[in-house]
Amino acid sequence: MNTLLLAPELFTTDSGIPRILRLYLKALCEQAERDGGRVRFVTLNDEAVDSADLRPYAGRSLAEWKACNRDKMRFIREAVRLGARTDFLVCGHVAQLPVAWLASWRRPGLRYALVAHGIEVWRPFTFWERRALKGAHRIFCVSAFTRQELLKHLPLDERRLVVLPNALDPNLEPGGNSTTISTSQPVILTVSRLSRSDRYKGIDHLIEAMPAILAAAPGTKLRIVGRGDDAHRLQDLARTHKLSAAVEFAGFVSDEQLRHEFARCTLFALPSQKEGFGLVFLEAMAYGKPCLAADEGGAPEVIDGGSGRLVSYGDPQALATACIAMLQATWDAAAIRERARAKFGFDVFAARLARELAE
Repeated sequence: MNTLLLAPELFTTDSGIPRILRLYLKALCEQAERDGGRVRFVTLNDEAVDSADLRPYAGRSLAEWKACNRDKMRFIREAVRLGARTDFLVCGHVAQLPVAWLASWRRPGLRYALVAHGIEVWRPFTFWERRALKGAHRIFCVSAFTRQELLKHLPLDERRLVVLPNALDPNLEPGGNSTTISTSQPVILTVSRLSRSDRYKGIDHLIEAMPAILAAAPGTKLRIVGRGDDAHRLQDLARTHKLSAAVEFAGFVSDEQLRHEFARCTLFALPSQKEGFGLVFLEAMAYGKPCLAADEGGAPEVIDGGSGRLVSYGDPQALATACIAMLQATWDAAAIRERARAKFGFDVFAARLARELAE
């Protein structure tokens, strides 16, 4: 089967959507190598795709790709052109789904699917999005919560909406003894975009919880990895609470440095209100680290009692209480890693995707 992947981007940024779409590309390429098919992809925002970046996610079955450097008309033309030699199209974002529908209209018999990540489908849809959604052969929802929210806004045949959780990237999993680095002080790690539009991530609530955490666990550090236009406000908030020594802003870090951050932290926290899934929780769990999340969105489908804790959103005192308890608890790192791999491993994801594409 010949497949085509449409993506907002794969390598320009390293947020959750590009990371999971790289795994879709990897899974599609591996399946194509088994059945003799070919894979192609088109990205909207990537200026170019470096072969070194691409190599871990593609193989001999990758026949062609186009990076459109934010040129929407070029993206549409390339999607329709490559769709003419495609059996199945996987669309990586609902905003691009009308393009998938257009490609199927130009090539009768072409089936297409949508990957529904989270908040982008928790809303009313435009006319063209509704039309395209109704024509989708499959909608891969990263969580049952995302599936439920999509159906609230557009009643569809529920059999076409499949819960396909995100997966661990085997290229980013730790190796050897790199899962833990001993530190003399507890470290709470969070990784997020620090943008005004993403204030629902709850990074300010973590900062506000730190005075109470420090009173119970002196010397604790909060490491904030990420960048964006809200960073200055968060830095000012830390200074207001006299936390400059306890709250560290790491900014953007490379994949190698991010591995080090996961390895050295004591626990991972992202008390977000609107996570469709929370891929970063899996990445922390791959290092055996317990996770703290808000009891909202898809996070409760990722974290259980053996791998972390859930708290009410927007409650710094509840965050502080949970962090203190987690820092004082003994966690089974091996069990956390095994749960992540058994339930969310790439092989599990790829096998489920292959079955859905075959139906």
